[in-house]
Amino acid sequence: MPGLPAFCLRPRDLRRGAALTLAFIAAVGTAAGTGCWDRADAVGAAGAGLAAAGTQNPAAGPEAPREAGTGTATADREAVARAAAEAAAEGKSGKKAAEEVVSRSGDRWGMVYDQGEYAAFTDDLDGRWTGVGLWVESRRDDRIAVEKVQPGSPADRSGLRAGDRLLSVDGHAVTGLRVCDVVALLRGGAGTPVVLHLTRDGADLTETLRREQLHTEPVTVRELPGGITVIKVASFSRGSGEQVRAAVRAAGPGAGFMLDLRGNPGGLVTEAVTAASAFLDGGLVATYDVRGAQRALYASPGGDTARPLVTLVDGGTMSAAELVTGALQDRGRAVAVGTRTFGKGSVQMPTPLPDGSVAELTVGTYRTPAGRSLDGSGITPDLAAGDGAEERARTVLGGLGVGP
Repeated sequence: MPGLPAFCLRPRDLRRGAALTLAFIAAVGTAAGTGCWDRADAVGAAGAGLAAAGTQNPAAGPEAPREAGTGTATADREAVARAAAEAAAEGKSGKKAAEEVVSRSGDRWGMVYDQGEYAAFTDDLDGRWTGVGLWVESRRDDRIAVEKVQPGSPADRSGLRAGDRLLSVDGHAVTGLRVCDVVALLRGGAGTPVVLHLTRDGADLTETLRREQLHTEPVTVRELPGGITVIKVASFSRGSGEQVRAAVRAAGPGAGFMLDLRGNPGGLVTEAVTAASAFLDGGLVATYDVRGAQRALYASPGGDTARPLVTLVDGGTMSAAELVTGALQDRGRAVAVGTRTFGKGSVQMPTPLPDGSVAELTVGTYRTPAGRSLDGSGITPDLAAGDGAEERARTVLGGLGVGP
């Protein structure tokens, strides 16, 4: 579909985002509260490209800076492009010039990506990346800590584990850095070495690892006693929506479902809509606006509307994952169990810049079928539960007739 723009709904700074290729790839994703991309060199789809296919498509609104949906400031994309062009003509960094304009605009979700960062998205769409297999996070004291280690990765084989504090990468001190800057140091070409200096329980560690091509499965399925099928969606990367539908079709006739979206940073909205379609028989999934133009996303017909469903959510449930949760909750299809979700509901649209970098600027917000804006507020679950969320969900499903 040449000429169609790609839109994205991405949380700021949680695991590098994916992109949906239409006329070009939409950059998405970053990690909450750090001001840049992700918590890991292992990337998940953290934002979402909104395909125009299957949506209402009114004419675009004005291009001047305006307030988007819930009062989120936006940057003038013409001013951003002009600043980048002028800087490039003077032999300066177009990306830095664009970043300055975006920063002054107050667009809290606006980001600018260089060519290398943007090119990495093509692999991210398939859940592939090159790194050492570390998820990292920024602590309140500005320290960088290992959040999770990819099983079977170079980091795993070297014995690194969650809770290790990362001090430097190839001699570059990381304390106080944004998570995305740490991620940029961790990533590199397959087979290249990277030296990590860490501390664990007061003891210093130095590990030299070699980066590898890594891969994660976005959807995993397991069975619990009593006919409960747990579908865990780590991110809405390419193919994940159909994997959810396949898991629903494969479940036994008397089964109930847990759709586990905890820690899901989002992903491609088209995949999220496909996943929601597994439990809906058509109808509205979400609406969104782009510079005042209203659009809508609809589920495909034929989904399972009979077997009981619980969604598991927490503070790491973001963006497209919140879109799915809100749709199933508003449509009366699922009981949400867990803790309040992150609250990312604004829409970004990418603007290619003269030097090849891309500015992603806020243009609107999305809403659930009942008209709720989730930006900044998130979703309140129907039943609050922390560590015992899965057990609480089993109780709910038992009350709905699932089990012996």
